[in-house]
Amino acid sequence: MAIECLIIEEDQSVVDIIKKVGDGFEQIRFSHVEEDQDKVLNAILKIKPEIIFINIETNKINFNNFLFEISQYTKDRPRIVALSTTKDNAYDAYQYNFSLYILKPLTEFEVRKSLNTIIKYYPYKSIESICLKSHKDFHYLDIKDILYLKADNNTTDFYMEDDKIIGAYKTLKIFENSLPENFYRIHKSYIININCISRINFGKSTCIIKNQHKIPFTKTFIDNILKMNKILSNNALFIPN
Repeated sequence: MAIECLIIEEDQSVVDIIKKVGDGFEQIRFSHVEEDQDKVLNAILKIKPEIIFINIETNKINFNNFLFEISQYTKDRPRIVALSTTKDNAYDAYQYNFSLYILKPLTEFEVRKSLNTIIKYYPYKSIESICLKSHKDFHYLDIKDILYLKADNNTTDFYMEDDKIIGAYKTLKIFENSLPENFYRIHKSYIININCISRINFGKSTCIIKNQHKIPFTKTFIDNILKMNKILSNNALFIPN
């Protein structure tokens, strides 16, 4: 399962550098929410983050109340990293029992060091299968055998290694938010398994799965395409053609 990390910060440059460093941590999934107490608490209840980066200087959050709410409605308190432009709030962070304190402007080194420190507390276990449950029927699919998912109105079809197509009575959006990190949405109708990609053609805007399935991608999801290509490139030997 992915480790959820929530960034509570209105300075986009701060958000960008955390996410940039985070690209190197495949086990961590990042979300961002603006500095508004109700929206923050709603996001925490929704995604249940294990890690939070928060601007401790914000005047839009009452930290005593905020932390009380977290303790009331969550089973395990997330590890919180305070972000500040000065050391003036260090004592408050200590009183709040925050895990770490980072000074702005952030550096990649400080963010990476913080993430490395915190993820030690969350042993990462990869998911080997998913279960499609319908009433009393439990259908288990091996993750490695799923080539891609295709939206079909309000249902989703799983295309498998053995050429079987298995339907599920949930939308593609539901699976986008719950599948392991090796699955990427590349089109409003498709999610693909990066481990099954044999080719990415930017000229034709297509991904080829197992040298036979041609899946289109759109500009809306170009960030996912670029991220996949970077991951695949890092593990490839380049030979001029």
